[in-house]
Amino acid sequence: MPRATLLRQRLLVLFLAALFAFFSPLPGRFESVPSLLGIPALYLYLFGVWALVIAGAAWASSRGRD
Repeated sequence: MPRATLLRQRLLVLFLAALFAFFSPLPGRFESVPSLLGIPALYLYLFGVWALVIAGAAWASSRGRD
């Protein structure tokens, strides 16, 4: 399989996973959770998922150069 196609597939899966993580009922569950260390749990969830998406994109693009 050509590397460009594999990279596109990995990035597509990452995009779809990010869509699910941000726009599903999942973030709504964190609205009722109390804050952790003074930071609302919803903010921790959103920024944590955002960081994971960035790390996943960096990993996928670095694996594409192998």
